[in-house]
Amino acid sequence: MKRYSLDQKRLPKLMPAHLRRLDAMPIDYSDIPPLGEEFFTKATVPWPPVKHQLTIRLDADVLAWLKSNGRGYQTRINRILRAAMESQPPRRTRSKSSAKGTRSRGKSRAA
Repeated sequence: MKRYSLDQKRLPKLMPAHLRRLDAMPIDYSDIPPLGEEFFTKATVPWPPVKHQLTIRLDADVLAWLKSNGRGYQTRINRILRAAMESQPPRRTRSKSSAKGTRSRGKSRAA
């Protein structure tokens, strides 16, 4: 992904008359759809989410492919995983109280 940066020193200087004309022009909002309740419900989620550092093992060819596009391969991994996560239907989560003690490992203690 190519990144562009804006050099503040190379921007053209705007004359006061031009600035006044820009300020006087109305903004056309007609192509922006109205926002429903669903938007505002989702908009309350803080962004970007907190990131956690971890170690992950990848196949050598997968890692080579990710790195072949230059810097930012970890960001690419995150975007690929996020796209996969968001393409799945939401899963029902168990409450902590009902999930606790429902799975047993090995032999039962009450014998």
